[in-house]
Amino acid sequence: MNETRPAADSPPPSPAQQQVRVPVPRSAPYVTYVIIAITVAFYILQLVSVWALGYAIPGLGMDWLEYYGARINEAILAGELWRFLTPALLHGSLPHIAFNMYALLSFGAGLERHFGHLRFFLLYLLGAFAGNVASFLFTGGSYSIGASTAIFGLLGAEAVFLIQNRKSFPGQFRSAIGNIIFIAAINLFIIGSLPGIDNWGHIGGLVGGLMFTSFAGPLWEIEGVYPAYQLVDKRSFQAVVIGAAVVTAIFGGLAVWGFIR
Repeated sequence: MNETRPAADSPPPSPAQQQVRVPVPRSAPYVTYVIIAITVAFYILQLVSVWALGYAIPGLGMDWLEYYGARINEAILAGELWRFLTPALLHGSLPHIAFNMYALLSFGAGLERHFGHLRFFLLYLLGAFAGNVASFLFTGGSYSIGASTAIFGLLGAEAVFLIQNRKSFPGQFRSAIGNIIFIAAINLFIIGSLPGIDNWGHIGGLVGGLMFTSFAGPLWEIEGVYPAYQLVDKRSFQAVVIGAAVVTAIFGGLAVWGFIR
């Protein structure tokens, strides 16, 4: 944005009266890097388990970490509830993990700078949880794995963040939101139609990210005295807790419905 200066004899204009360049709060995306490192480490462990022990289920090509951590409905119904989260740490091939980690770095680094470390970590966990609950309820097949449930949560969060803070991105909002819609449409309707793609997991993660950010995403306002304006996040910590509780309650309730059903 271009900055305009007032005349010498006029009072300083308010942020609403002019375009000003305000620095966006920034911090290194440590959580994104840690999640990538842990996920890559788990993939290496998957390879090592096959090399050392062979496949847990040879006919399916399922390694031992998948056997104990994938979204397998029968195992979840037997009480293995950690499977609502652990599939996000597991991948079926090198292209699979490479694509997901590239997407995580592309979306996660910017989102974490805007959301902060704790709120971003909650977003990632809730996206994975919501996606795997949706997969548990609506996806057939033997099992599913992958971080794409959580990554679709980031995609939904990015959309809500841009909409709620569109005044902070003049001239960029339409192209940015259009790009997100395009990416979501390609993944859901084209890639998602391919065999072996857990599209319900993607949809669940997307909805989880949308819901959490609607309650808990950063809500920026410009504060300060000209020319020392700054962006301040007006969203309270209580709102973040409420957002996390709402997503957990809704998708947790859906999971309970799946058990009863």
